[in-house]
Parts: sequence; C-alpha cells; structure tokens
Amino acid sequence: MIALKAFSSIPLVLLALSNSGQVIPKDHRPNIILLMADDLGWGDVGFNGNTKIKTPGLDQMARAGVVFDRFYAGSAVCSPTRGSCITGRNPYRYGIWFANQGMMKKEEITISEVAKKVGYTTAHFGKWHLGTFSKTIPDGRRGGTGAAYSPPWENGFDQCFSTEQAVPTWDPMKNQTFKNPTKYWSGPEQYASENLDGDDSRVMMDRVIPFIQNAVKKDTPFFAVVWFHAPHSPVVAGPKYLEMYQKFDANKQHYYGCITAMDEQVARLREELKALKITDNTLITFCSDNGPAGEGGGTLQHPGARQQGETGGFRGRKGVLYEGGLRVPGIMVWPSHIKEGKHTGFPAVTSDYFTTILALWGFELPKRPYDGMNLLPAIDGKITERPGFIGFQIPSQQSIVTQNYKLITPDKKSFELYYLPGDKYEQKDIAAAHPDIVKQMKKELFLWIEACKNSNKGDDYKDNED
Repeated sequence: MIALKAFSSIPLVLLALSNSGQVIPKDHRPNIILLMADDLGWGDVGFNGNTKIKTPGLDQMARAGVVFDRFYAGSAVCSPTRGSCITGRNPYRYGIWFANQGMMKKEEITISEVAKKVGYTTAHFGKWHLGTFSKTIPDGRRGGTGAAYSPPWENGFDQCFSTEQAVPTWDPMKNQTFKNPTKYWSGPEQYASENLDGDDSRVMMDRVIPFIQNAVKKDTPFFAVVWFHAPHSPVVAGPKYLEMYQKFDANKQHYYGCITAMDEQVARLREELKALKITDNTLITFCSDNGPAGEGGGTLQHPGARQQGETGGFRGRKGVLYEGGLRVPGIMVWPSHIKEGKHTGFPAVTSDYFTTILALWGFELPKRPYDGMNLLPAIDGKITERPGFIGFQIPSQQSIVTQNYKLITPDKKSFELYYLPGDKYEQKDIAAAHPDIVKQMKKELFLWIEACKNSNKGDDYKDNED
C-alpha cells in the first residue's frame, strides 16, 4: 500500500486491491460536480411528480442517470447538511448543530482537500454557510468578528464565488434583509462587484462555466461544488419567470419561477459539458439541503415569505426529522459508468458523497468515524439493503433510519417507530407493538450520539498514524 501525505497528519492509503466497487484508474478519474438547491422540497421537481413547476433540465438529468427515491439530506437544516456533503461525517461530530452555528474545523478532512492531493483543480460556487469569510469586514449575520472564520479557500477550494449565507434569488445584492450586506467573495478580503444583477443562479453559472472551460483547456480534472440559493428566501423571480406562472398567486409565481430559473442553469451546465465533450466522464449529483421551508405568504421583506415548497406528501418540513424535513430530490449522473433511466429505493444520504468518491479514487478512508458509505455497489445492484443506519440530530430531535425502520424522538422524551416500506408518510406509529425493535434502535441511537460527542471533543483528531 502506498501512503500519501495528507492533512492533520492523517495518511490516505491507496488500495492495491479494492473491494469497494469501481476503482477508477488515475488517468480516467472523472470530473465531479456536486449541485445542491436550498430548501427545495422532494415534491418540487417534475421527476418526482410535480406537474406545476417546470424543471425540464433536472427531469432530463434524472433520465440520464440514477434517481434515489430515498435520498436524505444530512440534516433538516442547511449548514449541517453542507458539512456532511464535504466531510462524509455527521456534523454533530464537529460542532455544526444548526444553521448559523459552528464552523468547519481546520482538523476536518474535506473532499476538496483530498481532490487537490490527487491532482484536481477545485472550486466552490454559491452558498457556503460553514463559516465566515472575513475577520474584519462585516458580512451577513456573523462576518467581521473572526469568531467563526472558516472560508472555502481554507477548506481546499482553489477558486471561489461564494456567499456565507442566503441572498435574494433575483438581484442577489439588493433588497437584503440584514444590517450587513452579504457579499459574493472570491478570496481573502476580496468580493465581487460586477455581473451581480438578475437571476442569482445565472450569476453563479457565469462563474462556473469559465472555471470548467479553463480546467478542460489545461487538461486538468476538476471538482466543483455548486450550491444554489434557490428557492431559499428571499424568494424573488424575474419578469420572464413570473410570466410563466401567471395563473398562480404571487407567492407561487416567485417560488416556482426561481426554481425554473435554477433549472435552466442546470441545463445550461450540462449543455456546456456536451460542447466540451466531457459529458461521459463527468459525475454530477443533485440534491437539496433539507425539505421545504414552512409555507407562508407575505412580502419580500418577510423572512418566511413565498415559501411554497411541496414535500410530495411526506410528513413535516424543514427543521423537523420526519421524512418531509429530510427526504429530498436525489440524482447521480455519470454516463460512462451509470446506466441511464435507473431508480433505486436504496437509502442514501449526503454523507455518502465523500465516501463514494474516495472509493472510486481507490482510497481507504482516513482513520476516523464516517457516517457515509460507498454508493457504487448499490448503484450497480451488488447490494440491495443499506447496512447499519443513518443518524440524524438537530437540537430538539434525534432519529435513526435503517433499510426498513425509522426511530424518531421528536422531543428527546418519547419515541416513535415507523415501518417505512409500508408507511413512507409516517402515519402509523408502531412503537408500542414492537418494543424489541425500539429497544435495539434506541441502544444504537444512544451509542451513536455518544460517539458524535466524543468526536466533537477532538477524539478523532488525535494521532491516527499506522
């Protein structure tokens, strides 16, 4: 085995022989793009049955690869899920409990850091929400103090066009609701001042495409994280998109319109990959960071205005650990390795991104606890049931999900049990009828919670050398 010098004194180990699924030779490693919407509901897209919101770009993308019918965000709120995407670990392991809490710790190994070690050029675009960008310049809720400083360029990203938190989905630098304007940052003490008007998803994609073009020109594999702001509040759609939804009320016009605007940019991205002749060996994922926010009317200035998302019938919404707060749209496309038109009921979660990508690169995971798994064998049909469980925590609730069962405590006092294959909408609590299952799952939940606490104390950052 060949050790590579990595980060925090933890080696990555190249597998000479791997049983982890498809291991891709160095010269054929795919370009990787992780796309994510913000507060998009499971039922907000055409490929999951929505007939009102126009999402032809995402629908075509879904047909081109595999759709995960049980894809889970790492948390029911945004910041923790984002952390899980790039670390493969539940965010309770490093102190990101909720939105605007905690920061990406320097000791965490991010997928962008690994990508750089194996020859990729890396970039982050859009909402970061895992730490502030300046120790001196006020920015949004927390920027300017240095207390939560952890920008993307200190977490493995070569290039950035990033905001610390949400911005309006149209004219993103205008009509902001915070005392200190949120900026698009490109590096230390540097933020953008041009091409910031109109649709925010287009503003972002205007930076994504040149990054990709430049990587292709240099014949360098690229890793791009593209985290859209749509359809998080402030929800605003431009005139073209409002016109598309005239028959609906004003709130729905804006909500539906900003999703369609984002969808157009997904289609634009994929057309560019086709033009550059790199479609076949580019792996793209798409998901949302949590379920839809609470439905509410109002004006642009109202924090919860225009949130009109649909869960697809699942119970709960953003901020709760029932399926509606966690189950989100999930797609993976990689034409050279994943057959088109696939659906799977295999439970997957955003923590699986890190572990899947390291597996296809042929690397063992660093010696610390991981909450994700390699999805490639599941996509290939080599395994049909997820081993173990997926754990979820937010300050007021806890839950674990297995292939068949879900245990949830909505108040950290009482426990509910659901058999998801026959009750995906969580209508029948069967805890009283199955005390043995509840007992075993509670034991697993409490052990996992304790393990997360130990991780957050720094146990995982101790000497991990062989």
